[in-house]
Amino acid sequence: MAFCTQWIDDETAATSIEYAFIAALIALGIVGAVGEIAPALNSIFERVAEPM
Repeated sequence: MAFCTQWIDDETAATSIEYAFIAALIALGIVGAVGEIAPALNSIFERVAEPM
């Protein structure tokens, strides 16, 4: 019974899980931003490549 109580009160992994959620949100933000910027960058690279 003491093990169960200790296991329930243990919060050492909570910080790791929070950091994982933060990293996942940052990754989603980066993916979303790249998805929005990609068409504009593609057109810029095409305009630069045409004269070459």
